[in-house]
Amino acid sequence: MHYKHPDHLQAVILDWAGTVVDFGSFAPTRIFVEAFAEFDVTISLAEARGPMGMGKWDHIRTLCDQPAVAERFQARFGRLPTDTDVTAIYKRFMPLQIAKVGEYSALIPGALEVVHNLRDQGLKIGSCSGYPRVVMQQVVELAAVAGYCPDHVVATDEVPKGRPSPAQALANVIALGLDDVAACVKVDDTEPGILEGRAAGMWTVALRFSGNFLGLTWAQYQALSSEHLDIERQRIDALFADSRPHYLIDTLADLPPIITAINARLARGESPQGC
Repeated sequence: MHYKHPDHLQAVILDWAGTVVDFGSFAPTRIFVEAFAEFDVTISLAEARGPMGMGKWDHIRTLCDQPAVAERFQARFGRLPTDTDVTAIYKRFMPLQIAKVGEYSALIPGALEVVHNLRDQGLKIGSCSGYPRVVMQQVVELAAVAGYCPDHVVATDEVPKGRPSPAQALANVIALGLDDVAACVKVDDTEPGILEGRAAGMWTVALRFSGNFLGLTWAQYQALSSEHLDIERQRIDALFADSRPHYLIDTLADLPPIITAINARLARGESPQGC
């Protein structure tokens, strides 16, 4: 037997918040702010957005390691935050997240049409998230009511290691019965999510405007001028640069031409690992 390079895509693996639901990725960020506030530690929405894409315990640990946040914590408690403190904040974060995630779970405009387009091309739809299963289940149920039902869902606590590890993306490959990671595209609005796809050996597509880096509501985004959008594209592309996405697009609505382009590259024998 010999290796046969795939000549077309088999699946697209989509992130959830900021990619398919929750334009601006507000559900996790605002609740991080609330969870820290319950310990009398103030963090800004911008600070909360910093580690977005990671599992939520790891996200809180990363926030606590930021010098400014650690200084505020030490001023309040007389010590730097330990893993025990992180777990305490996480345990307060979780019920808040479970209670409020539904407030930010509307489908992103154009996302459902793109999913139908992908299915019409014979592509399977995998998905993964930084949410744990208990939160993810609510998001999945709400999305199903709105018409979005991916073929597989992997929560961050269902694998040994969360993003930027490739575990969640690879769990989709196994569950969907795919032949080759090079026949997969990972779409995400965060650096950890793009690094996840890169580490899994997949094509990667980064979203500029629907997720964490722009951090606006749909209405606020729609109100931006073309000149402002061009400035934001340059800023966000620079933020994504180190994670090396193969493609950058504004929102999921722009994905179909990228699928066509990747299929053409696969047909020419190109591989995501080689570029």
